[in-house]
Amino acid sequence: MTNAVKRLDVGTLVACCLAVAAAQLCITVPSPINGEIQSAFGASGSQVAWVTSAFILPTAILELNFGVVGDLFGRKRLLVLGGFVLALGELLNATSQNITMLWIGQALAGIGAAALFPSSLAVIAAATPEEKDRAKAVSTWALSISLASAVGPLSSGILATVADFRWAFVPPVVLGIAVGIACWALVTDSKAPEGRALDWPGQISIAVGLTALLWGIIEGGDRGWSSPSIVFALALAAVALVGFVLAEQRAASPMFNLELLKIPSFAAAAVVALTGMFGFIGTAYCVSIRLGAVMHLSALRAGMPFVILQLIPLLLAPVLSRMLTRVEPRWLLMGGLLPMAAGQFWIAALPITTTSLAAFIGPVLLLGVGFICVVSSLTSAAVNAVPIEMTGMASGATSLVREFGQGLGPAVISTIAMSAASSALVGKLSGADAGMEAAAGPLAVVNAGSDSARAAAQDALAHGMALGVVICGCASLLGALVTLLLVRKNTARATAQLPVQPASA
Repeated sequence: MTNAVKRLDVGTLVACCLAVAAAQLCITVPSPINGEIQSAFGASGSQVAWVTSAFILPTAILELNFGVVGDLFGRKRLLVLGGFVLALGELLNATSQNITMLWIGQALAGIGAAALFPSSLAVIAAATPEEKDRAKAVSTWALSISLASAVGPLSSGILATVADFRWAFVPPVVLGIAVGIACWALVTDSKAPEGRALDWPGQISIAVGLTALLWGIIEGGDRGWSSPSIVFALALAAVALVGFVLAEQRAASPMFNLELLKIPSFAAAAVVALTGMFGFIGTAYCVSIRLGAVMHLSALRAGMPFVILQLIPLLLAPVLSRMLTRVEPRWLLMGGLLPMAAGQFWIAALPITTTSLAAFIGPVLLLGVGFICVVSSLTSAAVNAVPIEMTGMASGATSLVREFGQGLGPAVISTIAMSAASSALVGKLSGADAGMEAAAGPLAVVNAGSDSARAAAQDALAHGMALGVVICGCASLLGALVTLLLVRKNTARATAQLPVQPASA
């Protein structure tokens, strides 16, 4: 394919938005049914956390190198393949007979999503060399993410209420197949092979580092932080991540140019991507567990806060693209992170017995406003902070950090919440109830213990969940502080006379 820049056509935009919507929908589908999964498979808190993390981890790990694959061989092929791989993984989820099979299906679907997220954005960026046009297209792309985030929990909640929870994974199967077909038929291909090559040392080291880190964090709460396996995993993560830095310094064509971190606005955008998405998905995990596994609401009722949370972008859609072109990313990021923090602290203050949808409307509205502002302006802040020829690498790196933040959220918050709940139960259980807690954690007790043990476990989980959501709120505040101090408008890029090149991802 030629490297000449082509204008973005409607078919390409529709297919790319469908692709990213499919990938994002798969992230949100488990939210309302975490309680159903925990009950059906007798899963512990850490095992339930892996349901989301198993999807997000391969997505984060593979995004940068999949971006290079798209540059070398064409992004259209990667979009088509990603859609079909995602559908295959979701088919495994829909037929899962145990928690391990569900993890495998989620991981396979995550590989498909790793191809869809950066490739869809790269196709749009390649066809929109003008910043104003790109802002409009990116806002539509971001809106697709938010709409999918609303449809995901609504569809899974309805299906899990009227049928077995596995039916919640059927729509993603159909959507994945539709993505493959639509991208094959509609997408105008693009690639940018000049100077690009697969960076195997970088890919292997970042994969080992992030996997070991996430595994150590999730399992540390259950196995104990002094356990030899946990100590080894965290040490391996540190060594591998240092190895990634060394590999990128020596690579002829690095998957991530470390010089980008010297640009304050880009470095800040990376921090915000990590902390903002960590807090957002960590909060979603806590809400889903407290409504489903602790308070035993139906999947549909447990999913309604997530539906409301993501319907806000519909109200902001008419003004979002205009805001992206007229308002500095710094102020949009802060305008998203601060409402997110307020919503998170509000949720933390709600009693565990609060199940009324009306009680959640206020905080989830704040979260919804914050989410769409952060997702939209985050991409603009990162891409517009770097030279034009590095926009693809910047968008890919931001996607990696954003997705890893989403994977880290349930992992860290689950570990903190369940550890705090277990500590609160010390001395309050006896006999079979104490043995159940030691073997499977407080979630098992609140579902199958004696009446007195259930009440004690509910109080303990209330403490743990509130602590977890407070930490999510603090992460959002940290992101806002970093934004205020470091994110600035890139006036040098606006005046530079650089040749326009197709962006890679």
